[in-house]
Amino acid sequence: MTLTLDPAATPNTPQAPRASSDTAFQAAAPWRPLRSSDLSLVDQLVDHYGGLIRHHGLRAGSRLPSVRALAQEAAVSRDTVVQAYDRLAAQGLVHSRRGSGVFVSARRAAQAAPRASDALPTLEQGAAFDTAFLLRSMFREGMEHSGGAGMLPPEWLDQEMLASALRAVGRSTGPSLLTYGVPQGYLPLRQQIASVLQAQDVPAHPEAHLMTVAGVTQGLDLIVRSLVRPGDTVLVEDPGWFLIFGRLNALGVNVVGVPRLPGGPDVEALERLARQHQPRLFILNTAVHNPTGQTLSAGVAHEVLRIAERHDFYLAEDDTYSDFLPGVPVRLAAMDRLQRVLLVGGYSKTLAGSLRVGYVAAHTDLIRRLTDLKLLGGLTTALPGEQVVHRVLADGQYRKHVDRLRERVDRARNRCLRMLEALDCRAPHEPQAGMFAWVDCGVDSEVLARHAAPQGLLLAPGLLFSPRQAAGSMLRIPVPMVEQPQTWKILGHLLAQHRGGGG
Repeated sequence: MTLTLDPAATPNTPQAPRASSDTAFQAAAPWRPLRSSDLSLVDQLVDHYGGLIRHHGLRAGSRLPSVRALAQEAAVSRDTVVQAYDRLAAQGLVHSRRGSGVFVSARRAAQAAPRASDALPTLEQGAAFDTAFLLRSMFREGMEHSGGAGMLPPEWLDQEMLASALRAVGRSTGPSLLTYGVPQGYLPLRQQIASVLQAQDVPAHPEAHLMTVAGVTQGLDLIVRSLVRPGDTVLVEDPGWFLIFGRLNALGVNVVGVPRLPGGPDVEALERLARQHQPRLFILNTAVHNPTGQTLSAGVAHEVLRIAERHDFYLAEDDTYSDFLPGVPVRLAAMDRLQRVLLVGGYSKTLAGSLRVGYVAAHTDLIRRLTDLKLLGGLTTALPGEQVVHRVLADGQYRKHVDRLRERVDRARNRCLRMLEALDCRAPHEPQAGMFAWVDCGVDSEVLARHAAPQGLLLAPGLLFSPRQAAGSMLRIPVPMVEQPQTWKILGHLLAQHRGGGG
């Protein structure tokens, strides 16, 4: 078979006479390696012939040069050509026929590139600015100024520490990398977590009281699905983490908000609501509450435990942000000795969002139930991620990293609060720690967020953080926004516009 060029793709070039396939291909599309290029020879070869196949009208069924001929002509190794052809095949551009060679594959209809406007989140007239919209928008590549994100910038995290752990795991793992993990989770990681928790007076045994999960979100999801049935009541904090509200509603649960005060939940309201609704579960932050940055006081913690015992409901203690608090936080799990408290923690905020590794510490009977449910829902958690986190913890670098990260977050938060005050946005209570500022912006924050989104600024309005979804003027700002000057220009302009009646 010989190679021909599509005449439509080369209107001003006379078609070359047919020749052998290798000669024709190289005459039409010679490739010479650039030894000084930053790209490897394999990458150069893939880019060159991939571009020809995609854009220059090379017809389906045309045969590429043989490995030997191309290697000789370009003065590269045969292995270089083989690797390049393998990559082209993986992209669906070529295929091989045993004993015949490598051929251009039939081209599928090209995917249209998204328009620039598609990269920005849009809301139809009257559509809700809800949890689903915020979550979709958080992960859009086109969002240049993400005030709604709950993640730290990659440059704030220790990429080299993680890369070193990844390399170490790759060298030492062996065949276990190719197998399923253990249902309860990688034992050395559980042992490391247990050691940390025991030092903080949480009586967690690695085999009796701990299991790993794919992040705090999965941990809470397993707890809810294990303990709660449709129609049951679950108490949440108001304000609180918006994602759990949506998850509970999807499960047909009656969601009731407990007002959050600076020292923790309003215990008088908690007593009243527990008596009225007979809840099955209360989900709350104790250390570094999302979104306020406040931390539970010891007195409130004791009262919460007394109310839970009196009305017989479980407590799911979301420990996501505790590493941002210096020292040992007040923990319900330590006071309760893991009787009715389930402690849920993770490493996505401090190590990497892509490392979906977390844990649940709870009573032995509950861990057994949760592990069975984990198996039914997705078998085991991914072993490599758990091994990487174990390596980071075991090497002793994690604590130093967290100390540095906390200092940076604290500096950014203090600066962020000053910048917000300059825009007349004030925190009702100054946060004690954490990566958010919870402020009153003085205007309807949902309306503000709707006008900000088309400008590439994603804001998290206060109504999302209330199970009642009541409109208001509260706004959650992630403190890394201090390093985005354009964000502050957009926010300042929008605030002035809405306060002046122009919104």
